[in-house]
Amino acid sequence: MTEIEQRRHAVATRLGEYKIDALLVSSSANIRYLSDYTGSNGLILITAKESHFFTDPRYGLEASQKVTCKVHVAKGPLIPAAAKLIKQKKLKKIGLESSWIRLMDYNKLKEELPLGYSLHAIGPLIEEQRMIKSLAEIDRIRKSVQANSEAYARTMRRVKIGVREQDLAAELEFQMRMLGAEKPSFDTIVAAGERSALPHAHPTARRFQENELLLIDMGATLDGYSSDMTRVAYAGVPPKQVRDMYRAVLEAQLTAVNAVRAGIPAGKVDATARGVLKKHNLEREFIHSTGHGLGLEIHEPPRIGKKEKTQLKAGMVITIEPGAYIDGFGGIRIEDTVLVTENGCEVLTPTPKEFVSI
Repeated sequence: MTEIEQRRHAVATRLGEYKIDALLVSSSANIRYLSDYTGSNGLILITAKESHFFTDPRYGLEASQKVTCKVHVAKGPLIPAAAKLIKQKKLKKIGLESSWIRLMDYNKLKEELPLGYSLHAIGPLIEEQRMIKSLAEIDRIRKSVQANSEAYARTMRRVKIGVREQDLAAELEFQMRMLGAEKPSFDTIVAAGERSALPHAHPTARRFQENELLLIDMGATLDGYSSDMTRVAYAGVPPKQVRDMYRAVLEAQLTAVNAVRAGIPAGKVDATARGVLKKHNLEREFIHSTGHGLGLEIHEPPRIGKKEKTQLKAGMVITIEPGAYIDGFGGIRIEDTVLVTENGCEVLTPTPKEFVSI
C-alpha cells in the first residue's frame, strides 16, 4: 500500500466515528493529499471499503496516470456523477467537508439524492490527519524552505536604495522559480519604511530609501509543499529604537522556538512570545498569532495563537513569527519554519537572523 493509499485508508477507518457511509472530499488540498491529483476539477468519494475519484475529460489522462483508486471521467458536472454512484452503492449517509463544500454543490447534491439519503457536515477530519507530516512530506518542506532561503539570499545581494517594493517582490519570486518552485506560497510581502507596520502589506511602487526598515515575508511552493520566512533589514545605520525593537522581537522569537516540543499546548508557545514582548513594553504592538501550521497549504492547523489548546506533536511543521508594529514608524517580524520533534524542534530555515544593514 502506497503512502497515499494509506492516507485514504486512515480516513475510511474513521467514517464510523461520524456515523456516515461515505465522505465526499472537495477541498483541492485534501484531494491532492489523498490522490496526488493537481488539476482544478476533482472530487473524491471515500467509503469504508473503496475510494472513487471524479474529474472531467480535461484531466482524464492525468488522473489515470496518478490516481490509484477508481477513476470516473464525467462529461458534465461532477456532483451529479458522484450522486449517481452514491445511489448505485446505496450510501445513505454522506459526509461533506463543511469548510469547503459550496452552497450550490450542496443544493445540487441534495436535489439529486432521493428521500432516505442524508447529508452531514463534517469538520476538519482530513486537516487533522494532515497536521502530522510523513518523512516524505518533511523532505519536500525542507526543499521548499531551502529554495525559499536561497531565493532571498540571491535577491538581497542585489538590493539597492531606490528599488521599488513591487520590483523586489518580482525578483524574489523569479529567483524562487529559478530554484524549482512552481509558485510563491502566498503573495510576497515587501514593505519599506512606515509601510512595514502593515503585517500583510501588498508591494507597491514605493521606493526603499535611506534610513528606513525593509520587511520581507516570502514563501515558496515546491512539489506542492509550502515554506514561510520573514526577515527585516535597514538602510543605513539603525537608530537605537530600531535596534532595541529588533532585539526584543528576536528574543521573543528565539524564546518561542525554544518552547516548541511535542506535548506542549500551542497556546503556551504563543504566550511565551507575548511574555517576552510584554517585558519590552511591546505586547500591544504584537497584533497577530505567533504562528501556524503549513504543508500543502500555507495556513494549516494548528494555529499557534492565544488559548489554542491543540497539543503539538512530533511531525508537525509550524511557523514561529512574533512581530511588533508601530504606526508611522514601522514593523519588525522574524519568522522561521520549524519541525516539532519529541524533545524540542528543528529550525528548518537556514537564513541567519542577525540584523542586516544595507
